[in-house]
Amino acid sequence: MENLLLLLLGIFISALGIINMKGNISTIHSYNRRKVKEEDIPKYGKTVGIGTLIIGLSLVASFFILTFLHKAIVGYVIIPGIVVGLSLILYGQFKYNKGFF
Repeated sequence: MENLLLLLLGIFISALGIINMKGNISTIHSYNRRKVKEEDIPKYGKTVGIGTLIIGLSLVASFFILTFLHKAIVGYVIIPGIVVGLSLILYGQFKYNKGFF
């Protein structure tokens, strides 16, 4: 149970991703969503939400790997999950918000 914080963080981040995917982008900083057009909000939320969900699920999977399997393979789950998730988030930022801010 020493990795319980990893599980809770993963569940929280996954829940945020699901909320964003459903079109509610209020959990994203206002300066990160200020240039998003009204008609692009569902697409922006889905793109950022999927990226956030991937990061959260990689943390949840890492908890189970650390708890039940070999600890040496956890890096093969966390690192790709974060890279893919951040790539999708950045893609959504640049495509729909026209930059970081």
